[in-house]
Amino acid sequence: MPAERSQRLSRAAAQRLSLYLRCVDDWTTDGEKVSSSRIAEAVGVSDAQVRRDLAALGHLGQRGVGYDARELASAIRTALGINRQWRAVLVGVGNLGRALLRYQGFRAQGFRIVGLFDSDPSKVGQEVEGLTVEAVSTLPTRLNELQAELGVLTVPGETAHSVAEALVAAGVRGILNFAPVVLKLPRRVRLVTVDLAIQLEQLAFQVQHGEAATRATDEE
Repeated sequence: MPAERSQRLSRAAAQRLSLYLRCVDDWTTDGEKVSSSRIAEAVGVSDAQVRRDLAALGHLGQRGVGYDARELASAIRTALGINRQWRAVLVGVGNLGRALLRYQGFRAQGFRIVGLFDSDPSKVGQEVEGLTVEAVSTLPTRLNELQAELGVLTVPGETAHSVAEALVAAGVRGILNFAPVVLKLPRRVRLVTVDLAIQLEQLAFQVQHGEAATRATDEE
């Protein structure tokens, strides 16, 4: 896919493509065709939205025939940048960090945790899921040695800023932040924050306001 096409994708479109990929991956039997309406029904968006999103990937489907499932899955992976392996380090080997290490979906989608780091001396040297926990202070040298581009941050909020700065200084290109804080990073470093409390707040809002909240979200 031409680079200019991938650059046109908004973050919202990229999020929808990830959802489409989850569905299409389950339908990739040899020669199977999938329609925009089937994807739309599975994900909960309109047919028109699916067609607009997939049109940004190039000329893939045929009117009245649909999309080849394997070709579509490959095109989505290319658009999302996961048509190759991404190496990442995880900083903060607590309960959440250990749970993420056991999640098999990362490897299935091309993400490999290659290093573990923690500032707690009692954890340094421990083996967790086949990896040895190293000191955060070693990040500047180890990140390059491990050829890691991404960092996963699962540290307490009070230490998140300093650890994020250490990752940035070590040369990380993107951070997935699970700490409940707002991080300010250089523009060259991409940041995605997963704040579980905020997600629960949004769920509470939707339950509290019912259909009115759903309609407002759809209109946006």
